[in-house]
Amino acid sequence: MSGYVLAKYIRLSAEDFDTGEKDKEESNSVVNQRELLNDFISRTPDFIGCEVLEFCDDGWSGTNFNRPRVQEVLKLAENGKIHCIVVKDLSRFGRNHIEVGDYLEQKLPEWGVRFIAVNDAFDSELYRGSTGGIDIAFRNLIYDLYSRDLSEKVRSSRITQAQKGKFFS
Repeated sequence: MSGYVLAKYIRLSAEDFDTGEKDKEESNSVVNQRELLNDFISRTPDFIGCEVLEFCDDGWSGTNFNRPRVQEVLKLAENGKIHCIVVKDLSRFGRNHIEVGDYLEQKLPEWGVRFIAVNDAFDSELYRGSTGGIDIAFRNLIYDLYSRDLSEKVRSSRITQAQKGKFFS
C-alpha cells in the first residue's frame, strides 16, 4: 500500500517500575506491545508496503489524552497524514470511556482514520456507518472504572503506609 501510513501506538502507565533495572531503557510491556503489533502488521495483507510509524508514551497514564506522543498521532491523523492507528487493546489508547468513545465514533471516522485494537478484536473498518457495538462500549467503561478503582486503592495504600510511619517521596 504505497502512500498508506500506519501508526502503531504503545502506552504504559506511570505505575510500571521495571525500567532502570540493569540499564533497561524500556519496560517489558513496551517491548511486548511492540512485538505484538509488529507481528499483527506483518500478518495483515492490508498493510503490505505501507509506511509504519511508531509512537510510544512510556510512563504515561491513559486516564486522559494529555500524552505527548498520542497528541502527535492524533494531530497527524486529523491532518490526513495517518490512515490507520493500531494499538494492543483499547486501554492502551485511553482509559477514559467518554474520550475514547468520542475518538472511535466521531473524530477518527470523520478524519477517515481506521482504528484497530488487536487484542480486543476491534477494527473500525468492520463498523463503517455504525458504532463498535455494546461490547466495545462496555469494554471502554470497564477500562475506565478499573483505572479509577486502582487509583483509589493506591491512594489508600499510601495513606495507610504513611500512617505507619513509612516515607514516600
